[in-house]
Amino acid sequence: MIFCTIALLFLPLSLGAEPSNYTYNYNFSGDTMASPDPYRVVDYLLGTDFGVGPFREAQGLFIRENRIYICDTGNNRIVLLEADDTGGYTLKAVVSSVRIGEEESLFSGPQDIFEDAKGFLYIADTNNGRILKLNRDWGFVSAIFRPDDETIDPEMDFLPSKLVVDKTGRLYLQALNMNKGLMEFNNRGEFSGFVGAEKVMVNPIDYFWKSIATKAQRETMDLFVPTEYNNLHLDHEGFIYVTNSSFTLSDSETGNITDVGTPVKRLTPTGTDILLHNGWNEFIVGDTAWGMLGPGAPKGGSRFVDVTSLENGAYVCLDQKRGRLFTYDSQGNMLYAFGGMGNREGYFLFASALEHMGSSLFVLDSQAGSLTRFDLTGYGAAINAAMEEYAAGRYPESGARWEEVLKMNGNYDLAYVGIGRAAYQQGEFEKAMYYFKIKYSVENYAAAFQAYRKEWVERNLWIIVLALGLLFVAPPLWRSGAKLVKKIQEA
Repeated sequence: MIFCTIALLFLPLSLGAEPSNYTYNYNFSGDTMASPDPYRVVDYLLGTDFGVGPFREAQGLFIRENRIYICDTGNNRIVLLEADDTGGYTLKAVVSSVRIGEEESLFSGPQDIFEDAKGFLYIADTNNGRILKLNRDWGFVSAIFRPDDETIDPEMDFLPSKLVVDKTGRLYLQALNMNKGLMEFNNRGEFSGFVGAEKVMVNPIDYFWKSIATKAQRETMDLFVPTEYNNLHLDHEGFIYVTNSSFTLSDSETGNITDVGTPVKRLTPTGTDILLHNGWNEFIVGDTAWGMLGPGAPKGGSRFVDVTSLENGAYVCLDQKRGRLFTYDSQGNMLYAFGGMGNREGYFLFASALEHMGSSLFVLDSQAGSLTRFDLTGYGAAINAAMEEYAAGRYPESGARWEEVLKMNGNYDLAYVGIGRAAYQQGEFEKAMYYFKIKYSVENYAAAFQAYRKEWVERNLWIIVLALGLLFVAPPLWRSGAKLVKKIQEA
């Protein structure tokens, strides 16, 4: 009785313990489904932790191996941290200027930094209107200023914001107020042109009214111009992910999506979007049911401001509007979403940048002046392992991993589909049909049924041939036999 009493006293505490962050997914019908946390908060870093004072309006974050670069924009400096194997961090550098010749040139509002494969550093020194190229020791190498090109408005300020550099030394830049796509510079710093411009989203009704309006009326209407990107990320295969927070929605109050742009793309070096959209919902836009998020919740769709891609093909998008991270697999299936707005662990006030180190995620909060690190939980690790086993062709192991996921979350649609895909690759078509049917995966079920039908026909071919033979041979034999019996009876 004493033991039971003690157990009852502590039971409500364990049942009432809240997860570190709210995690959910959408099922095939678009309903929100709560799930276990795929990530947990392990570190919450502040500038004061390293004796450099608070971060102010930090906008840029870049990670190469164990080096963490923070663009402390409001303080006009770059802070470099180094992570060690024990989970600790060491302050390696605080840089606020660069020596050019005999003069010390101060940074002004730097918004991004990138370290290329050779160790050179590229800084988008925004308010100074330049891109700086530095060596490993922060020594000046070269600078890029406004290109002298007729495609660039001479009256518009050149404000470099976000950048990446590929293995060949080509630099891709997103500049503020530039809506023609990414600016491309060759390895000599020469401007090559724009790539990957967004398509113009035209409302047919507005287009009609503009066609019949007077010149004065047209000047007061919105222009049909492409929207600009707000961030970019270079993946391990050399493709460029870009985010765009401007896209149209027909009914932002109810959450009915009928007309959307492309909040995230995966571009080739020539600017072609190759991002796959084979998930339950063809729209990769973050939240799809914001009309049902409760009173006081932000209205309208998610606002992606950064993206990072993992080595297993998955990618994570940062929603600044609600402080959430949306993870998608290589096919466009949403794996999970987590996070939120607020002053609690795993939530953000104004998330500004996202990066990853291995499987860990780092989120920079410009308003809180913080850097939050998320590490995988057992649930998240099982999902990753299942995808990696499948990609490596180890289908039995992939199926077993998905079954582990299913034990932790019985409402996870992708686990059913994953088991079905693994069974399909092993030739277990009937089993695959069963799991695809449970979650209404129509295309996968059709493929499994077609394979199962072909296998059944091949396995039972002799029965089919025999049946057809009897069908054609039996009637003549029956008629001949009947005639013979009749003759014998008459005789």
